[in-house]
Amino acid sequence: MKKILLIFSLLISVSSLSFGQYNKQLEKESQKMYKQKIKEYKKDGWKLDSSSKTLEVALLEHYDKLNKKNDEGEKVFEELPGVASNCRSINVCRQMAFNNAAIDYANRASSYVRGRVNSDILGDAADPKAKEEFDRFYAAYERLVGAEIKKGVISESYSIVRKKGDVNEYRILYTVNEDRAAKMRKKAMQEALEESKLAQDYANKVSEFVNEGFDRK
Repeated sequence: MKKILLIFSLLISVSSLSFGQYNKQLEKESQKMYKQKIKEYKKDGWKLDSSSKTLEVALLEHYDKLNKKNDEGEKVFEELPGVASNCRSINVCRQMAFNNAAIDYANRASSYVRGRVNSDILGDAADPKAKEEFDRFYAAYERLVGAEIKKGVISESYSIVRKKGDVNEYRILYTVNEDRAAKMRKKAMQEALEESKLAQDYANKVSEFVNEGFDRK
């Protein structure tokens, strides 16, 4: 019994050490990214928009949020950029950036499912009717994800602006709450399946792909 307790204690110690080393490495890499990003922003003439914070503080808070983990050790937030250019009004810039971020996220979500379907279900010798069914589903899913993600799933972290003649270039860095995003994608999937009338055996596989999530990098 004493030997078991000793081994268990050693395992905990090793795990704690490894976790501590991981945190130190993560902090080191975050600092490296932070310094590179600040240097890039200042060199390219970007300035923080509409905030009492400094660019340095805003960026540090952003990385701190991205480094958060849940009880399972998974990331809570993902980064989602929104970009707008050639807009004279800041309000127009902000709306364009918001819409572009939602479109980009929806496109990636749909593309991920399309890729999985093509590799795991359809293949090269797919039935044309099946392809038509899936095309209807992809279109509906992408549209619904784009609409749903705007409803509290993404939140603004910071925004930067620079002048290009008499127009603005604008970037907003959003964070995506992964728990909310997963629920949103499932909701959009269910509505898209109903709308596209995808066959049930196909729908079951698509559900698996959506539940897995997708890589936004």
